[in-house]
Amino acid sequence: MVSGGRAYHAGLWQVAAMVKSSWLERLRENPLARVGPGFITGAADDDPSGIATYAQAGAQYGLNMLWTMPLSLPLMAAVQSMCARIGRVTGRGLAANMAAVFPPLLVGSAVLLLVLANILNIAADVAAMGETAELVTGINRHAMTVAFAAATLLAQVFVPYHRYVYFLKWLTVSLLAYAAVLFTVHVPWREVALRTVWPDFRFDGSAVTVIVAVFGTTISPYLFFWQASQEVEDMDAEPRAASLLREPAPAGRELRRIRWDTWIGMFYSNATAYFIMLAAAVTLHAAGITRIDTAAQAASALRPLAGDFAFLLFALGILGVGLIGVPVLAASGAYAIAEVMHWQWGLERRATDARGFYGVIVVSVLAALVIQDLPISPMRALFWSAVINGVVAVPLIIMVLVLASRHAVLGPYRASRTILVLGAAAACVMGAAAVRMLSG
Repeated sequence: MVSGGRAYHAGLWQVAAMVKSSWLERLRENPLARVGPGFITGAADDDPSGIATYAQAGAQYGLNMLWTMPLSLPLMAAVQSMCARIGRVTGRGLAANMAAVFPPLLVGSAVLLLVLANILNIAADVAAMGETAELVTGINRHAMTVAFAAATLLAQVFVPYHRYVYFLKWLTVSLLAYAAVLFTVHVPWREVALRTVWPDFRFDGSAVTVIVAVFGTTISPYLFFWQASQEVEDMDAEPRAASLLREPAPAGRELRRIRWDTWIGMFYSNATAYFIMLAAAVTLHAAGITRIDTAAQAASALRPLAGDFAFLLFALGILGVGLIGVPVLAASGAYAIAEVMHWQWGLERRATDARGFYGVIVVSVLAALVIQDLPISPMRALFWSAVINGVVAVPLIIMVLVLASRHAVLGPYRASRTILVLGAAAACVMGAAAVRMLSG
């Protein structure tokens, strides 16, 4: 009996070990473990500053700005897929490829504008996160702002990329909060469907400014540099991997991965932006609230209109995507400067091996914290930085189109005609909106 009992318990332990091994294997092979830079890029696009812009569009124009999301999806996906292709094929980031083709003054100006806009975005993001955390926990917003900035900074500097990237992937789940908000409020779905394809608003200067801001925060320059460099980071993380120009064998598989990863990521991003805009339209706009200065203000305004649960979902979403957006903003500028200056760069490198790269990240976050104490509203500056991004993105997209279509850059892996046409359409749509805005 004793030996039989021992055998029984040994069998149980063996079964438990097999279950544990199977569970760990499934955890390692979960879908989030397989998604790549495109998915993280899409989630980072809906940072707190983006949430504020989308909420403002919904609050000001109701359902009549929903059409911007289905229109921007293929344009955004085309631009981002070209950036990812450039990084993976050449084994260099976007700024390095631009510096090899375009005049230094043009590239330097683009990088400088990118970094300045990113610092404003970071300032707005950490401020929104601090304000939101205060609403949820009651802890002073300034202390929470510093805590969030310090947490993202320490993670980027001291946690190796191959570990940090899994943290970013899991944070993308926080975007589902905005879809959940719609289950807590009444949504006139028939009217929503109509206005998504047939908006009813006056195409005046104010509307055009909002449109430029929406496109500027959706098809945003910092995402171009981030995704291209992330492809290089992922490639360098594989011991036997090399650029497709040097090692063409995996080209078919890698380009297919880039295509589906980017389109899924951009769909996730735009669907979330659509939900944010819709939630603001059916709650804030419907209640006569037409001005939103911060993402936290949007969450706070939801509480009396849609209840505590909707408020909590919206607020937690802000915190989750902020923890994605701030590192992406800081690192994208660092990638661009380091590539142009020919410094060592990469989140996988130690800080002592890439001082300039990490120095840009630190300075960007600290400068953003300083802005909190200046007598300016970082959120209003943020809205206009989104407008500036909408204008600056046009020449950057043209530069990406030139790189993606040149045999001298990508060899046989140039972008398809369809992608190039969609990219050109993105430049035309954003350019036309910017001209209309500037002309009054």
